Amino acid sequence: MPERFLLQILRNLVTHGILRSTRGVDGGYALVRSPDDVSLLEVIEAIEGPMEADDPVGEGLPAESQLLLHDALKQVTLTAREQLEAIKLSQLLEAPAGRRK
Repeated sequence: MPERFLLQILRNLVTHGILRSTRGVDGGYALVRSPDDVSLLEVIEAIEGPMEADDPVGEGLPAESQLLLHDALKQVTLTAREQLEAIKLSQLLEAPAGRRK
């Protein structure tokens, strides 16, 4: 991964209050909050922007079909947001009990 790209991601995570940066020889990046308090949704949205389903869809379809498709995509987005909000960083950092060595 190019360094500039990585630094941009880290800056976004700092801006959104997920990481803090410390300058100097012993500097670096650290979580501001406990991994139990940071959701995967927060990390994704800090890097990619808000997860929304507001873009026009179904060009060329009848207006009613476009509306139905848009509503379906809004529901998918809502479900994805809820599931990503439920996943905490701590779950991704720890190996499942059955897989520990």
